[in-house]
Amino acid sequence: MIKEGVTVTTEENQIMQYIEEEDVKFIRLAFCDIFGVQKNISVQPTELHRAFEKGYPIDASYVAGFGGDYGVDVWLHPEADTVSVLPWRPEHGKVIRMFCSLCYADGRPIEADTRSLLRGAVEYARQKGYRFHFKSEMQFYLFKTDDNGNRTYTPYDHAGYMDIAPLDKGENIRREVCLTLEQMGIMPESSHHEAGPGQNEIDFKYAHALPSADNTSTFISVVRTIAARNGLYADFSPKPISDKPGSALHIRMSVKAKTGEEVTDRAIAGILKNIADMTIFLNPTEKSFKRFNKMKAPKFITWSDKNRAQLIFATRTESGGRCLQLRSPDPNANPYLAFALMIYAVVDGIENKYPLPPSTDTQQQYLSSSEQNAAELLPDTIARAQNAALNSDFIKRFIPESIIKAYCS
Repeated sequence: MIKEGVTVTTEENQIMQYIEEEDVKFIRLAFCDIFGVQKNISVQPTELHRAFEKGYPIDASYVAGFGGDYGVDVWLHPEADTVSVLPWRPEHGKVIRMFCSLCYADGRPIEADTRSLLRGAVEYARQKGYRFHFKSEMQFYLFKTDDNGNRTYTPYDHAGYMDIAPLDKGENIRREVCLTLEQMGIMPESSHHEAGPGQNEIDFKYAHALPSADNTSTFISVVRTIAARNGLYADFSPKPISDKPGSALHIRMSVKAKTGEEVTDRAIAGILKNIADMTIFLNPTEKSFKRFNKMKAPKFITWSDKNRAQLIFATRTESGGRCLQLRSPDPNANPYLAFALMIYAVVDGIENKYPLPPSTDTQQQYLSSSEQNAAELLPDTIARAQNAALNSDFIKRFIPESIIKAYCS
């Protein structure tokens, strides 16, 4: 498969060997657009060495965030340590997938590559002595499809929070999703029916930032694939049914300092200080703001270690350490961008020693008028969120202008 005399890396050689032994016929080179929507191009095994050596060129003029100033030539550079088989494809003539970094022809990373942006955030934190782990808790709805396979707004079931079969019809879908993820080397932690009709949640184990974001992106594509195979439509929008619970992307994060110092309080303070400016990147659609302040979705910029309904819920990890759960993001968020912003906000809080404000342990609907007046609000419209980002020195410091423009225009 590789011509004689051609030099290959050890990782590339291992993948080529796997391709030959396992009858792999297609390799999907995967990447995300600026909004986190996964894209891919399938290449034959004979093209893989070219991709590893020089990158594989694509016309990206129709990919969100990659046109305009970027031109049309984008080069995909597959990362061997992200290789995974796609279990739903045929056993003979298998399909594998690798995530790619995105570069110009001269090898420079393009600004629109949010995966590279997250890699930069991880390195920024590492140099300052901080290590991060993330886990995603993703909610989604399952809707029936019509005779032509088009989505409807009829929920797959009418079960409630943590109900079981036969009320919970999504049980087998979640099982198939979890087993598929395991075959891909991704380990789910738990799954259950959520509060809305046809609403489900699957949670992951902690991982380093980049693989955790990769897993979140993979999860969405797996759920949509499994749902479609079962004649259903998986909806990841934040508020698909106006009078029912919205869907969230709850992000749990832990941070450890090289010195061993406990820094979680300042990490929380850093996110609280910067969350308004970050909101448009965590909640990028009009529907995102229809979810806020309804059915336990946050409204105020508050935290608690007792009340799960606040913007940030601080808790203990299995190892006895502390972590935080950010509850404002929704499934339309680009996980690479969301994780990067959280890292930068946390480091900002730690390095500048922001004081942690008092916790808010009362449910937001029961706060007194004076307490509500004293509490800072999350942006409650997309226009306010965009304006906060456009006027933020924090955002301008860490996020490329082209990405800001894409989210705020």
